[in-house]
Amino acid sequence: MRSLRLDPDLDEKVQRAATVKGESVSEFIRHAAEERANATLADRPGDIFADVVGTIHGGGGRARHSGEAFTRVLADDRAGR
Repeated sequence: MRSLRLDPDLDEKVQRAATVKGESVSEFIRHAAEERANATLADRPGDIFADVVGTIHGGGGRARHSGEAFTRVLADDRAGR
């Protein structure tokens, strides 16, 4: 069980919003807290992809040759000028 204090302006805003949603103030605050907690925890990339990280192997090795390819492109570009 938690309790919280809201400044008068926020308290009035929460009451109006809860009424618009057809919820009690407590229910409105619970939903808002859950949405905020879910969004905050979802922002952690390790958590988002934890179930798939390391399960796929793409073969790799392609980046190892990118420097050589880039050098060739620059050399060809200079030769063409």
